Amino acid sequence: MSAGRWSRRVLAVHTAFIYLFLWVPIGVLAVFSFNTGRQTAVWRGFTLDWYHRLLANEALLAAVRNSLLVAALTTLLATVIGTLAALALRRPETPGRGGTLALLLLPMVIPEVVLGAALLTLFGALGLRLSLTTVVIAHVVFSVSYVTLVVRARLAGLDPALEEAARDLGAGPFETFRRVTLPLIFPGVAASALLVFTLSIDDYVVTSFVAGVGSTTLPLHVYSMLRVGVTPEVNAVSTLLLAGTIVLIVAAQRLMRVSSSEGDRT
Repeated sequence: MSAGRWSRRVLAVHTAFIYLFLWVPIGVLAVFSFNTGRQTAVWRGFTLDWYHRLLANEALLAAVRNSLLVAALTTLLATVIGTLAALALRRPETPGRGGTLALLLLPMVIPEVVLGAALLTLFGALGLRLSLTTVVIAHVVFSVSYVTLVVRARLAGLDPALEEAARDLGAGPFETFRRVTLPLIFPGVAASALLVFTLSIDDYVVTSFVAGVGSTTLPLHVYSMLRVGVTPEVNAVSTLLLAGTIVLIVAAQRLMRVSSSEGDRT
């Protein structure tokens, strides 16, 4: 057996073990969310009762509503701010582009605990009461970086001649952006919006610092349920949250792939 074939087989086995390590616990969690018994380690039979109970849990439904509201507002604000930042950083005449980009990307490299503590200190100094508003602000802070990166990458593949042609034909800056630039970068903008929505609805660490009374989100509620142990209800809500996250991530990846392929053509 050649060395190349042997190395490929070793790599395949190693990759398989990694996937098993990552996905087997998630699969067990999903399977036992349909278990009849309350014990999470012994299979008693199939049931959908735990999912039905979730629909009757008012505290859980309130947390879901809070999470969806926060994620929607965060997505809207972060997408607009991040897209505008990417457009500004694209212009050569923008002063301090390097420093501005470093500041925008800083929340991506700062540990979430440090970011959450810093935002909590800031809100306290400003006299802001912890609420859904502070949660949205905190989520926008760490989400803008992702939008800026994705949209900036899309803009890098955009042919400047297209915008120059539009201006030569008499279109103003706003008309050029609306009719030429925005349609071309829209897949990247949409992909970054889905990514932000996913990050926001899943965030626990930063949210735990800046959420106040009445602003409990779904991850916070799930963690509070875990304090009494892993129950079928926890498995059920975790499975639903995981399934929604996977759908959003796959959709974002497909949009980014479309954006990349269209960028190659332009």
